[in-house]
Amino acid sequence: MQTTRTHILLPTDFSDNAWSAAVYALKLYAEQECTFYFLHSTKMKVSTMSNFSNKLLKVMNDEARKALLELKQTAEASNANPNHDFEIILSSDDLIDTIEHIVKMYQINLVIMGTKGATGAKEFFFGSNTVKIAKKMRLCPILIVPEEFDFETPKQIAFSTDFNRFYGDKELKPLKQLASLYDSKIRIVHINEKEHLDGIQDYNLNVLKENFKDYEHSFHWMPDYSKKVTEINDFIEELKIDILAMVSYKRSFIESIVNEPVIKKIGFRPIVPFLVIPD
Repeated sequence: MQTTRTHILLPTDFSDNAWSAAVYALKLYAEQECTFYFLHSTKMKVSTMSNFSNKLLKVMNDEARKALLELKQTAEASNANPNHDFEIILSSDDLIDTIEHIVKMYQINLVIMGTKGATGAKEFFFGSNTVKIAKKMRLCPILIVPEEFDFETPKQIAFSTDFNRFYGDKELKPLKQLASLYDSKIRIVHINEKEHLDGIQDYNLNVLKENFKDYEHSFHWMPDYSKKVTEINDFIEELKIDILAMVSYKRSFIESIVNEPVIKKIGFRPIVPFLVIPD
């Protein structure tokens, strides 16, 4: 059990989806000493702002602060966990810039957010804000929780890699920390894009073996499908995965999912929480 305090940022737009992600966070870290920060940004597009008076903007800010306080009180009442503290942060700056600022200021270990906001944006595979944050955030990992997802003890965590990239302690630490919470088994999943691994891939595979030697783990090979989405959800169901983890970097698997044309049309809805680790 971890003894150091964990700092978790919970961006919220006061939607049911955001609250659902917060509840998941509270249950996931039930046994840990944590400070949870509820963050809301009132930033609007300039074109929208021109229609509002300063007085009205102040009223909206006051309402947002009141909603944040109510959210904090609800969390404290429903949680009643002596290991957990709650703080609220209201910002009028851009959400992504604010998150980066807060991560640095409060030494945030993890951002946890829902897949879809109150607007129900479907043009991207999670929702516009979530996907922008997941792609831009380089300071700490993000755990994206599917809409209305009920907490289940994460017994199995899948880590997807093509073995083309070397992963050191910086990239693997968030995954190890998550696995340590419940002694989860780490299943390293490789998608077969060619018949044999080359020298670099073989080396990186052995590095992963060494890195995970103190954790229960296994390696799995999946056939290469034409659609990555089908593949992801297939191995989640087949291996009874509770959390999916990937490292986000240029030309990474995540980027290939985002850029896959079918995704932009139908939207990818992950069926388990998705940990995005920056490189």
